[in-house]
Amino acid sequence: MFSYLGRRASYSVISILGLLTLVFFLTRLTGDPSALYLPLDSTPEARAAFAHLNGLDQPTYIQFWHFLTDLLRLDFGESMRQHRSAMGVALEAFPQTLKLAAVAILLSTTLAIIIGSVAAAKPRGIFDRLASLVSLAGASAPDFWVAIVAILVFAVGLDILPTSGTGGWQYWIMPVFVLMLRPFGLLVQVVRGAMLSSLASPYIKTARAKGLSRQSIVFGHALRNCLLPVITVAGDLATGLINGAVIVESVFGWPGIGKLMIDSIIQRDFAVVQSTILVTAIAIFILNIVIDLLYAVLDPRVRY
Repeated sequence: MFSYLGRRASYSVISILGLLTLVFFLTRLTGDPSALYLPLDSTPEARAAFAHLNGLDQPTYIQFWHFLTDLLRLDFGESMRQHRSAMGVALEAFPQTLKLAAVAILLSTTLAIIIGSVAAAKPRGIFDRLASLVSLAGASAPDFWVAIVAILVFAVGLDILPTSGTGGWQYWIMPVFVLMLRPFGLLVQVVRGAMLSSLASPYIKTARAKGLSRQSIVFGHALRNCLLPVITVAGDLATGLINGAVIVESVFGWPGIGKLMIDSIIQRDFAVVQSTILVTAIAIFILNIVIDLLYAVLDPRVRY
């Protein structure tokens, strides 16, 4: 297993370096940061001093070389906007995204397992048809549209939930609901399909012949064999939530790493953009490793 983890780590390091290289050059195409951080009537001397202070007066390949050498020393630069460590800014925002994504994926996975299993127990019944309709609607609805409609209805119209920010449990309801809608819709379909396949297996027929109850057959026997595809899809969706909560965080003003990334791109804060990308990439790598290890726990046939 340790050799497997070593190979995965080496591949991930190469991928992260390639990603950071791409981000480095793309951020330099967004324009001159001095146009945002200096007054419109600033002199050429002031612009030149700003560029020299932030190392932007050198050719791009020289800047890239300094970026790589600083990266080896774990120096990720300083935020031009906040004048402090860019990595510190990213690490400060990341827990907010992690908490939001964790709550969303746990709720969506739990509800999907229950609803998908019950729907598969009586295929083509009323509950099965209703569950399929709701799950397909959730999987198809755009995040930004649902977020805006939720604000218009619950914050503006009914005035029962806050529009943005963080605080008590009221601030969590709309962001979590919008973020979990698509994973819930997809996972219900995955659980239902996997459960139908398991319920048609010979060992289920044997369990029925022994007189076991439907609840015991569905949740005690068939569910365990359904978890591998569910974990695979849930893991992909979880990485998507960590990496793709940008829209939800921006609409609801959630101070996570997604909103920080968008704000830093707009403000041309290059060091913070690179730090947010690095933190997100490392988090996704760790999550993928955890999912792979769960395979071996759930299925004794899987060995690394």
